[in-house]
Amino acid sequence: MCTTEIIAFAKANPYFERLNTCLLGLSVDSNPSHLAWLYDIYCKTGIRVPFPIISDRNGQIARKYGMISNDVSNTETVRNVFIIDDKGIVRLILVYPMNVGRSIPEILRALTALQVADANKLSMPANWIPCEPGILPVPKTLAELEARKREMEKNQNGMSWYLGFQNVKDCKVLEDNSECEKIEEKKGKNISN
Repeated sequence: MCTTEIIAFAKANPYFERLNTCLLGLSVDSNPSHLAWLYDIYCKTGIRVPFPIISDRNGQIARKYGMISNDVSNTETVRNVFIIDDKGIVRLILVYPMNVGRSIPEILRALTALQVADANKLSMPANWIPCEPGILPVPKTLAELEARKREMEKNQNGMSWYLGFQNVKDCKVLEDNSECEKIEEKKGKNISN
């Protein structure tokens, strides 16, 4: 399972880079184990993993982040994803069970939603897709409520004073996976030449 995830993250790395995001792996395996694993992936697939994987042999980091669940195992980590912003604040945690791999498209969508929400001072609705409207902050005063109601009647951009929508600015659309695969093919050709 981990191998499929590492390969998927490696292929998707250009998308994360476009979102100004650095990937970082953490594993309770040893550094020599990581080197052998990454080399095996490269030998069998031609894919070079472009991000570091930290060796956390004693599980100290994994325990601090709640990645080792004593209900599951005392030594194996659960499949966590953390999105940590540029201020070092954990903004999102996804926890996958041991038998289900991570979803790269959902991680990219959630990362994009966080960035777009912050940049536009909005919230993102359920099932938000990049560049769709976001939710306006709820009015804090009666005057703001009345202004929102008038705006919504004029622009037809909401359901009620507490649920108004606004188009987002500077939204990044990530193309389909084919561009990422082309990048990997190009890397592979450069490696063999």
